[in-house]
Amino acid sequence: MVRELAISLYLLFFKTIFIVCKLFPQKNKTTLVSSFGDNVLYTAESLEKWNTGEIIILKTPSCREDFSSIQSKVIPFSLVNFSAYVKGIYHLATSRIVMVDNYFGFLAVTDFNENVECIQLWHAAGALKKFGLMDPSAKLRTSRAQERFKKVYSKFSYVTVGSEKMATIFKESFGLSNTNILRTGVPRTDFFFNQDNIAVCEASLLEQYPVLKKRKVIMYAPTYRDDELDKPKIALDIERLYRELGQEYVLFLRLHPAVSWDLANVYPNFVIDVTHHKNINPLLLVTDILITDYSSIPFEYSLLNRPIIFFTYDLEDYQRKRGVPDEYLESLPGPMVRDTKAIIKTIKKNDFYLEKVQAFAKQWNQYSNGHASDQLVQAMYSSHTAVAATVKPSAQTTR
Repeated sequence: MVRELAISLYLLFFKTIFIVCKLFPQKNKTTLVSSFGDNVLYTAESLEKWNTGEIIILKTPSCREDFSSIQSKVIPFSLVNFSAYVKGIYHLATSRIVMVDNYFGFLAVTDFNENVECIQLWHAAGALKKFGLMDPSAKLRTSRAQERFKKVYSKFSYVTVGSEKMATIFKESFGLSNTNILRTGVPRTDFFFNQDNIAVCEASLLEQYPVLKKRKVIMYAPTYRDDELDKPKIALDIERLYRELGQEYVLFLRLHPAVSWDLANVYPNFVIDVTHHKNINPLLLVTDILITDYSSIPFEYSLLNRPIIFFTYDLEDYQRKRGVPDEYLESLPGPMVRDTKAIIKTIKKNDFYLEKVQAFAKQWNQYSNGHASDQLVQAMYSSHTAVAATVKPSAQTTR
């Protein structure tokens, strides 16, 4: 009850400021709201290249990207900085195109002008867990909250996708139709096709972590659990991994940014905490084996055609809370294991599903061909309709 009251007051404030700001003239301007950063960064770079007009990036507190590589104006978008927040609302109200990379509740009360197009640059290239209207937890929320969710989804003029599989998921999760789908690819996947940037990133990480010249990398990147952020626990037996694989591998630990877990002093030559690296993609370049669970990371990592292990120790509980369709579990491009012993056995026996990894990458990155950012910008600023992506071979790099 208190939560809903607070949300209602916030939305009333936002709506009031938005209405006032709409009185100002609309400009040839694109405003991007960023909570993850990478899709927004690549899209903004393309917007600048094509000289599409004024570009504003509203950076929320959760966004780790600093956007230092581009010229676009970046504004902190948080009520803590009240004046900047109001400026952000002004830009949203006076833009021709608005792009977002996540669910933002304020969209429920943004009455955009009829000629405004709102593009959802969703932060995941694929989905193993259910979200939006398909999320089981949404049914536990109040009717007012559920109605608010629908209002937010109704504001999406388009959503970008990297595959037909993701198009189907978006239509179900956001209640959209085929006309709302932009088949232009996922902007941040352009990274995996740029060999010059790849070489620079790999060299930088090797300089930062010289141990990578001697050992291979296992990355553990679990999705977060809502009930473990304050008191995190890692189901992975770090000590056993160190004892059995520490001579050949190092362990990159990539947790949720809100999770604090200090292992560096216990295993200084084995565990490397990479949680606060602003972008995971460069880390994937030097990762030889990925261990994850229900995260969206495998959709991009599969482009590198490397081994993936799915550590689904709490599958039944997670399915009950968040929902993981059986069809996706059956198509996972790697073994599903329940404990650290099975992980070690899989690695030692080299028991991976690389053929399935290739098929997985092709299926989920159907339209992500290294030109997704440009294809998106050309679609929005030329015909304002989706352009067909020409599928090219998946990117592959080796260390």
